[in-house]
Amino acid sequence: MILVDGVPFPNPSPSPSASQIVGTDEATTCVGLVICNRKTGMTSVAHMDSPAVVDLGLTQMLSLVNDHVSAAELDVHLIGGYEDASHERPHGIVESEFRTESDGYSFPLCSKIVEALQRSKENFHIQTVCVLKHNTRRDSDANTYPIFTGFVVETSTGLVRPAIFDTSLRCPDEIVRRIRVTVSSADPTWRGKLLETYDTHTDQFQIAPCSWTPRWKYFALSLQQLSDPEILLRCSTSPYAEGPDFVDNERRLFDYLIQHPNWRETFPTAKPRVFERTTDGQWLRC
Repeated sequence: MILVDGVPFPNPSPSPSASQIVGTDEATTCVGLVICNRKTGMTSVAHMDSPAVVDLGLTQMLSLVNDHVSAAELDVHLIGGYEDASHERPHGIVESEFRTESDGYSFPLCSKIVEALQRSKENFHIQTVCVLKHNTRRDSDANTYPIFTGFVVETSTGLVRPAIFDTSLRCPDEIVRRIRVTVSSADPTWRGKLLETYDTHTDQFQIAPCSWTPRWKYFALSLQQLSDPEILLRCSTSPYAEGPDFVDNERRLFDYLIQHPNWRETFPTAKPRVFERTTDGQWLRC
């Protein structure tokens, strides 16, 4: 539920401070949704992980890309999700320990997104649909995996390319943003919404506050004791298709929750964590 919002293009004389690319990755059963305004070039990218965030999430995205003057022509790209409904299991997990829902996770999410787009009165132009069977590869044992798990959008052209982000390129506050994704479903402030991060107008990362209860510390302590295959099983919707750094990222998340059981340590006075871009392109917390 991560939203990287409104980035304008084309930009004939790109400012050094302007975001040249935006995107998302680590999507297996999740779906990346891109909406671009043909007239203004405003672009919104969302990483959706549940049908529960689709309706409000689409409303959030449209509020960013619509110019509210005339009927906007909007290009749409859908990338992610695959044929995950199967009986495959991760290495080290016996069959009796592994269960999947009959429809998997990708199909209900993709269906919800398409239905929401159909119900909308906006003028959508579907440019890319790389989901479900179009985003599925099979190994020699017929196990299924996603072909593409991430992408970037070039803000000067609107061109979409497959991508995987290096840890150093994930922009600021990566671990706090991971925490928000994990705990936000229990925070009524964010229920059913996408987690907004980048502010186009100020060129700032503004990580709005999200709360969690002290019991998350004990939950994290118990998960930290599990083996790597058990963490995959407990924490992923697609344990056999995750990237090699999935477990390490989860353990870093657990460590943070253990060390910071009080959410106000992360968000003092419930204020956002704000980062500004420096002249050399780095991010500095205000």
